[in-house]
Amino acid sequence: GMVDPGEVITATLRREFCEEALNSLERSGEEKDTQERIQNLFSQDHLLVYKGYVDDPRNTDNAWMETQAVNYHDDTGHILDHLALEAGDDAGKVQWADISQNHSLYANHAHFIQIVAEKRGARW
Repeated sequence: GMVDPGEVITATLRREFCEEALNSLERSGEEKDTQERIQNLFSQDHLLVYKGYVDDPRNTDNAWMETQAVNYHDDTGHILDHLALEAGDDAGKVQWADISQNHSLYANHAHFIQIVAEKRGARW
């Protein structure tokens, strides 16, 4: 997602997750339990995976994409296991998935996942 003018990146991450993975724009109001889980997830320490220029097919000589890739980790599963994912906004579909280096991902996303796997001691 894109950062709105004047918005801090942590607010963008929370907003985009809620819009695209929880379909918050179509819901009349999030349940209190869901709000608490989201607050707990995004208030914890996070890992800055990458910040800067990314190779992206939308880049031109006069305009290019820069990103911040961030990892929030739910060690116990207490936060994310009970969230009902639902595609929203411009997300076609959403689901939790096991991932490996054999998956075809957009632009630099595979590299970001590899960094997270290495930092978290996960298999890649």
